[in-house]
Amino acid sequence: MVKRRTVADSVTNSAFTVGWAATKGMPEAVAQQVFRTGADALWWQDAGGVEQLKKNLARVRPELDPNELNKLTRAGMRSYMRYWCEAFRLPKMTPAQINGRFELRGVELLDEALNSGRGALMIPGHMANWDLAGAWAASRYGQLTTVVERLKPEKLFDQFMSYRQSLGMEALALGNPDVMRNLIERLHSGGLVALLGDRDISRNGVQVDFFGEVASFPAGPAMLASLTGAPLYPVTMHYEGARAIGVVQNQVEVPHYLPKNERVAHMTQQVARAFEVGIAQHPEDWHMLQKIWLGDWSPR
Repeated sequence: MVKRRTVADSVTNSAFTVGWAATKGMPEAVAQQVFRTGADALWWQDAGGVEQLKKNLARVRPELDPNELNKLTRAGMRSYMRYWCEAFRLPKMTPAQINGRFELRGVELLDEALNSGRGALMIPGHMANWDLAGAWAASRYGQLTTVVERLKPEKLFDQFMSYRQSLGMEALALGNPDVMRNLIERLHSGGLVALLGDRDISRNGVQVDFFGEVASFPAGPAMLASLTGAPLYPVTMHYEGARAIGVVQNQVEVPHYLPKNERVAHMTQQVARAFEVGIAQHPEDWHMLQKIWLGDWSPR
């Protein structure tokens, strides 16, 4: 079993390494067509997370008939594979190209928070191209700190750490006991922290009402805002033509009128409500191929 896992890890790492190198060397139009074809193949075979994506989108758009839901799922896979194509090519983009590919609507809210020295929490979801948004923010503000999920194999995780660092981000490994302390320090020093907020990897997060069902969201963003006083802004994203568009939603305030043990849950629910708005408007650009609703989880 260990030997099989080692071989599988090696194949996975090699596939990503080759993909990164090959995609960066292709003309962009060719690369996009290759990834679009791959998306259609996965959709047709109902592979690579397509089944779960369809279940998730059915909750977002319950009024769709099966044919309409299939079409939306296909568009979702194309958007998801577009993200990967752009991610592989992102390290070779210049700051000017990155600025031309991303627009943040409501950027003045982040500007104000960071100029005041309070720091800020930017909480995107798995929408459009969050790596592009991070590279744009790192270029605009001079720094950005994020947390990276620890992947298997280890060599692949190291590649993703190096990848995000090459984009100007400070990447901290999820699971490191110093992560929360480091994030608090960055916010207290007036820095920008970006954390994905729509998937609870630990399964020990906060239960929220999300599109009418109970889902689990990470508690970290709300905890950091409560502990530091840094403003928390959910950010939804979608594609418009060749550009990714980010939309800064209303700040999620710390509800000091509530007991401390209720504040994080209340704030996390507000993040979920903000994400509902953006996802409902552009469901095809929500790249959630994992289980986030408790109804999909096994009892174990």
